Amino acid sequence: MENFKLQPLPPLVDLGTLTILKKLPQAHRLLGELKGVMGTIPNDAILLNTLTLQEAKDSSEIENIITTHDELFQAGLFNDQIRNPAVKEVENYVQALRIGFDLVRTNKMLTNNFILKIQQELERNRAGFRKLPGTVLKNEQTGAIVYVPPQHPDLIIELMQNLEKYINEENENIDPLIKMAVIHYQFESIHPFYDGNGRTGRIINILFLIMSNLLAIPILYLSRYFIRFKKDYYQKLQDVREKNAWEDWVLFVLEGVSVIAQETINLIEAIKKLTLEYKKTLREQLPKVYSQDLLNNLFQHPYTKIAFMQKDLGVSRLTAIKYLEQIVKTGLLSKKKIGGHNYYVNEGLVRLIMDGA
Repeated sequence: MENFKLQPLPPLVDLGTLTILKKLPQAHRLLGELKGVMGTIPNDAILLNTLTLQEAKDSSEIENIITTHDELFQAGLFNDQIRNPAVKEVENYVQALRIGFDLVRTNKMLTNNFILKIQQELERNRAGFRKLPGTVLKNEQTGAIVYVPPQHPDLIIELMQNLEKYINEENENIDPLIKMAVIHYQFESIHPFYDGNGRTGRIINILFLIMSNLLAIPILYLSRYFIRFKKDYYQKLQDVREKNAWEDWVLFVLEGVSVIAQETINLIEAIKKLTLEYKKTLREQLPKVYSQDLLNNLFQHPYTKIAFMQKDLGVSRLTAIKYLEQIVKTGLLSKKKIGGHNYYVNEGLVRLIMDGA
C-alpha cells in the first residue's frame, strides 16, 4: 500500500459493465417501491423517529459503539437518567443526520461545509479536516496497517474539493446509485477527519439518495447491510485500492440497496398493519379516548410518557395519565418505571423495529 496514491474523481474505469447494468433495475425498482410505500404513512415522524434511531444504532455499532434499543428509547424520555456514553454517541448521530437532512433538503446540494457540520455534530468538536500526519487504518484483529490515507493537509483539502464537485455536478452518464458507491469509496479512502469518518460517510450515502430524488426522507440505511457483511465491506473497499476492483464494490452496494429497500418496505407495511390493529382496538374499547393524535403519539414515540401525551394531544397532566392507564389495560402499552418516573412502551412497535419486520 505504500505505493498507492488516491486519485481524484471520476475513476478512470468502466462503471457501466454489463453485470452492473443488469443489477441496477432491481435496486431502482425497490427504491421506487419504497418511496411509494413511504407515502402511505400519513405522518413522516412515525418513520423518522423510529428508523433514524435504528440507523444511528447500526451505524455506530460498526464502529464498536454498542447500545441497546431500551437504552436509546429511555434516553429519549429521561436523558438525565442515562449514564452509558455510547448512548450519547448514538444521539449525536441522530442529530447529525437530521442536520444534514435539513441542509440538503433546503439547499439541494451537499457541500464540504455541510459535511464539516455533520462531522462536528457527531464528534462535538471543531477539529475539521486532518492537519497532522499519522492516521492509518488497521486490521481490527491483527492490528496490522492495511491502508494509509492521504496525509498532507493540502492533499486532503484538494481531494475533498474534488469530491464536493463530483457529488454536486450533474452527470447523465452515470447512474446515481453507481455514483453513490463511488462517493462512499472516495470519502472513506480520503478519510478526511481524525474521527467519525465511517459514520459521516454513511450519512452522506442517505443524503445523496435524497439529493438524487430517489427518496423523500432519510429512511433507507445501508449500515445494517454493512454490519451483516462487515468483513466483505472492508475487504471490497480495500480491493478497489489494491486491485482496482470497482465492479465488485459497486455490485456489493447495489445488492445492499436492494436488500435494505425490501426490508424497509416490509417494516413499513408491518407498521401500517400494526397501526390499523391499534386503531381498531382503541375505537372499540376506548371510543371516548381514541383520536388520530393519540394514535400518532403511540407510533411516533415507541416509548412515550405523560409529558409527550400532554403536548401532542393538548390535554392536562391528569387527562394524559388517565388515557395512558386506560390504554395499558387494553394491552396496547406496557407501563414501566425508571428512577421514579413512569413511561409506557408500545411493545408491538418495538418488536418490529428490533426484528426489522
